[in-house]
Amino acid sequence: MSDEHLKRIQELEAEVAQREQDLKLYREELEKANQKLEGLLEKIQRELDVAKRLHHYLVPTELPHIPGFEISTKFVPSYVQGGDCFDLFEHEDKARFGLLLTSASGHTMSALLLTVILKLTGQMEARKGAPPDQVLGTLIQEVLPQIPQGDEADLFYGVCDRRHFEFSYCLVGNIYAYYLPSSPDQKEPVQTLSSCTGPLRGSFDHNMKSFQLSLHPRDRLVFCTRGIVEALSPQGEPFGEERLLGLLNENKQNVHDLRQEIFYQVQKFSQIKEPRRDQTVVVLEVKDRIIKLAKNTLKK
Repeated sequence: MSDEHLKRIQELEAEVAQREQDLKLYREELEKANQKLEGLLEKIQRELDVAKRLHHYLVPTELPHIPGFEISTKFVPSYVQGGDCFDLFEHEDKARFGLLLTSASGHTMSALLLTVILKLTGQMEARKGAPPDQVLGTLIQEVLPQIPQGDEADLFYGVCDRRHFEFSYCLVGNIYAYYLPSSPDQKEPVQTLSSCTGPLRGSFDHNMKSFQLSLHPRDRLVFCTRGIVEALSPQGEPFGEERLLGLLNENKQNVHDLRQEIFYQVQKFSQIKEPRRDQTVVVLEVKDRIIKLAKNTLKK
């Protein structure tokens, strides 16, 4: 065997040795990457478990019976983005009840809102006679210093006085809230409830205001969180408020069928079973001829 051949064999052996060393380093790096990936997956699973437990507290499993109202609600959670929270509760004054609905951009913000809501439960009890803007203002003051960068939330708080069937509310951000009057002399079949300011975020301004509505028999109030309107089709088109308004204008079914129709059309549009963002719908209807009866009962 010539010296040239021996030299070539030595070069090949050196290259093989180098490749083996490179492969060893690659395997070591791959093992480290796999360990990091496993740790990340475990962390994500823990966060999903926390999100599932969180949703158990964010949404009531049982709603109080509110005389004079038919109420239908549905919540579909997303473990990708968003944290919705809602509650419907009677005041100590049985002639009044409140509706609290929040929608956060992430589970961290949602957990923060839940923590503050639980912390302020006693204070909210004491403030139930206060205007909705003051109640939300108290909540916002507690949340504002702790808002994670880039996160935001929408908040709605409304109070109904069944003595006069007056509904007062304050809306911050993009809870999609509508008043559907039953009276045929109303010019607009669906009226959008006014928002007093943009979403709650770190740069939030404190321009809070309450609004009032007078309710009549068979009037409806409909509330939807962003997950409904922002649901995307396979082509990336949002469901949009226009489609939602079309459903509200055309649908004459009862409150439960209306609520279910909204979810059916959104799911049909998006073609997915699990939404990318939490979805909540709340529908309230004043029962026919209940107002006079309620007023007479409350006077006694």
